[in-house]
Amino acid sequence: QVQLVESGGGLVQPGGSLRLSCTASGFAFSTYAMNWYRQAPGKERGLERELVATINTNGGTTNYADSVKGRFTISRNNARKTVYLQMNNLEPDDTAVYYCRAGAYWGQGTQVTVSS
Repeated sequence: QVQLVESGGGLVQPGGSLRLSCTASGFAFSTYAMNWYRQAPGKERGLERELVATINTNGGTTNYADSVKGRFTISRNNARKTVYLQMNNLEPDDTAVYYCRAGAYWGQGTQVTVSS
């Protein structure tokens, strides 16, 4: 059974940091590029969903949305079948449910709330 399980979300003050994790099972993780998306409050998945960061299979190539460049870092550990999103200098506009995706597979999401 394919699973992607995100964790690490929570409530953080502006300027703070969080590290999200997404652990995979049931498929060949190391052969998939991995992606982090986010869905802002009030928007259903599939509408206004923002691609935040991507990483290729060996971790050598990454790409970021302009809104998070210089603040977020995506990385992966293929041995642990896990992809990470390090988020620094968080802003209220970063508040969203964060999802990881591998091909057609999606996780259930983890809530990130940035508020004072």
